[in-house]
Amino acid sequence: MTVAALEDEIHRHNRLYFEDNAPVISDEDFDRLVRRLRKIKPDSPILHEIPSDTKTSIKGFKKIRREVPMLSLDKCYSEKELYQWAEKFEGDVMGSPKIDGSAVELRYDEKGHLSLAATRGEGIEGEEITENVKRIADIPQKIPPHPPLPKGGQFPCSYPPFSKGGEGGLEIRGEIYMRLSVFRTFDQDFANPRNLAAGALKQKDPDMTKKYHLSFFGYDVLGVDLQTEGDKKALLERLGIPTVPMEVVQKKEMQKFYEKLLTQRETYDFETDGIVFKAFEIKEQGRLGMTAHHPRYAIAYKFQGDSGTTRVKDVEWSVSRTQVITPVCIVEPVRLSGASVSRASLHNVGLMRQHGLRIGSQVMMVRRGGVIPYLESVIEEGRGAPMTLPEKCPSCGAPTEVRDDFLYCTNKENCFGTRIGVLEHFVKAMEIDGFGRKLLERLYETGLVKDPADFYRLKSEDLLDLERMGETLATKLIGNIRARRRLPADQFLRALGIRELAQHASRLLIQHFHTLDRLMEATEGEIAALHSLGEVIAREVVSGLRAKKGLIARLRRSITLIGQQVSQEKKGPLAGLKVCFTGTLGALSRPAAQKKVEEAGGEAVNTITQDLAYLVIGKQGGGGSKLSKAQALQKKGASLQILDEDRFWGLLKG
Repeated sequence: MTVAALEDEIHRHNRLYFEDNAPVISDEDFDRLVRRLRKIKPDSPILHEIPSDTKTSIKGFKKIRREVPMLSLDKCYSEKELYQWAEKFEGDVMGSPKIDGSAVELRYDEKGHLSLAATRGEGIEGEEITENVKRIADIPQKIPPHPPLPKGGQFPCSYPPFSKGGEGGLEIRGEIYMRLSVFRTFDQDFANPRNLAAGALKQKDPDMTKKYHLSFFGYDVLGVDLQTEGDKKALLERLGIPTVPMEVVQKKEMQKFYEKLLTQRETYDFETDGIVFKAFEIKEQGRLGMTAHHPRYAIAYKFQGDSGTTRVKDVEWSVSRTQVITPVCIVEPVRLSGASVSRASLHNVGLMRQHGLRIGSQVMMVRRGGVIPYLESVIEEGRGAPMTLPEKCPSCGAPTEVRDDFLYCTNKENCFGTRIGVLEHFVKAMEIDGFGRKLLERLYETGLVKDPADFYRLKSEDLLDLERMGETLATKLIGNIRARRRLPADQFLRALGIRELAQHASRLLIQHFHTLDRLMEATEGEIAALHSLGEVIAREVVSGLRAKKGLIARLRRSITLIGQQVSQEKKGPLAGLKVCFTGTLGALSRPAAQKKVEEAGGEAVNTITQDLAYLVIGKQGGGGSKLSKAQALQKKGASLQILDEDRFWGLLKG
C-alpha cells in the first residue's frame, strides 16, 4: 500500500467510526494503520487530524465551538509502550476504566444551571444535544453555583471557560454510556451498548432519548484551578456528578493495576475496553501539554478484547416480529469467551453495506462484557460474491422495502416469519419453557397455535401428531404452559409485544397504574407524564393496547394477573424495601446483586429517592453522586441507611 493510499484509508476509517458511527475495522486494526503511517511518514498531516469521537453525527443539530478542544487519547497495547509513556513525567498516575461510550461536555452557567450540552464532534466544534442530555437521570440540571473547592482550588480559571466572551461557570466533561443491565432489557439484537447509546443520542425527539435510560460518568472539570486529578474527582462528587471508579497508582504499579482491573472487568455494569492513565499532578499535565490529536499527559492502555478471526460462509435473513429483516452472518466456528460462535447478527442492512461483506471475507468477531457476539471489522475483503439485499421477504415472499438502514417486509398482517416472531417473543417473555422456534413453526403450520391465546387451549393429545413428539414431552409442554397461568401484570404486558415496551417500561407502568385494567383506561398524557417515559412510548402503549384488546381478553380467560399491589406482598428480609447499589461490588456483579435483593422480597432500584431503605457501597470503591444525595436526604430526616457491601450481605443473611 502506498503512503497516499494509507493516508486515504486512515481518513476514511476516521470518518466511518467517528462521524457515521459505522466502523468497519476494529480499534486495534485502525491503530495498526496509524502506527504504520507514523513509522514511514511521521510528518503526515493525517496524523494530526482531530477525530470526531462522539460516535454521533446529528444532522440538523446546532454547531458549537469551544476554546479548549476535546481531544482523543493516545493508545498503547503493551507494558513496554505504557512505561515508555510514563517516563516523560514525575509523580503518580490516576487510573480508571476506559468507558466505551460517547464523550460530551456539559456547561453550567454562573447560577449553576445546565445551559448547554454538546458532543465532542471534531474537537473544536461539536453539536448541541442539550435537550436530549436533560433526559439523562445521572446528569443534574442544576449544580451548586459556588461549590466548596478542594484545598488549593480557586476561581476564576486560568483559561477561557467556554468561548470568547464567556461569562464564567463550569464545564464538565465525561462519557455517556448505557449500563449492561439496561442493554440486556432491549429485545432487539443490537450489536453492543455503545452503538445503542449512540443511536439514543441521535434522536430528534428528546423523549425518545429518555426511554434508553442512558448513564453518565464525569472525568474532567474546567473553569476552576485545581492541583490534582483527585481534586477533580472530589469536586465532581460534591456537585452531584457520577464519577468513573478512579484510583491513585504509583507508576511502577501500573501493570499490576491493569491486571487487577482486567480480572474485575466482568463485574462492571458498563462496557470497558481498557484503562486510562493520567499524570496525577495538574502542574505536570500543563508542562507536558498536548498535540493537535491527544494530550501527552494521558494514555489509554487497551484490553486485548476476546476476539478472533474467521471467514464468512454465508448470510441468512431473519424476519422479526416487527417486520424487520435482519442479515445474520454465518462464519466458520471461532471460540470466544469459551463458547463456539458460528453466527452473528449484523443488526441492519446499513451496517452490512458499510462492511462490504463478501463470501470468503476474513472478519474479526468480538464478544465483550457478556453481550451477544458481533462482527466488528473486515480484515480481508474476500473474492466471493458480494452480499445483496433480497427483493422479496425470505419468509413469505412479499416485496421488501428499505427505510433508513433497515429492510422491511411489506406484508404487515400475514408474514409467516413475523407471526412466528410474535409467538417466540410471547413464550420467551412469559418464561414458558420448551417451545423453540422449530416447534412454534410446526404448531403454526398445523393451525394449532395462530396467536398467543391458542397456547392455553392446547391439550397434550393435540401435540402427539407432531413429528418427534412423544407422550412424555407433550405432557411436559402442557405443564409448562399451565405453570404460567398466574404471573405478574408487568410480565404479561411485556409479552404482548407492543412496540417500545420493554422490561423497564412495562414494570414502571404497572407500578404506577397497579392493574392492567387501569392502564388500559389511561390516556397518552397520563402515561407520558411518568418518569423516563414520554410521548412516543405513550402513543405506542395506547395504540398497542387498543389493537390487542381482543387478544388480551382471550388470554385473560386463562391467566390470572398479579397486580403491583399484590406482588409487593413478598416475603423475605427485604420485603417491601428498596435497595440501591453504588460503586463496584466485590462479591457479585451488579445484575446478580440486584437479583439477590428481589429474591429477598425487595426492589432493586438505580436512583436515590426519599423512600429508599438502603444504599449499598461496593467494596471496590465508588459512591459518587448517589452517596452525596443519600447523605443529603439523611440530613433532611430520611430513614435510609448507608451500608458497606459486607454489612449489607450480613444483614441479608440475618
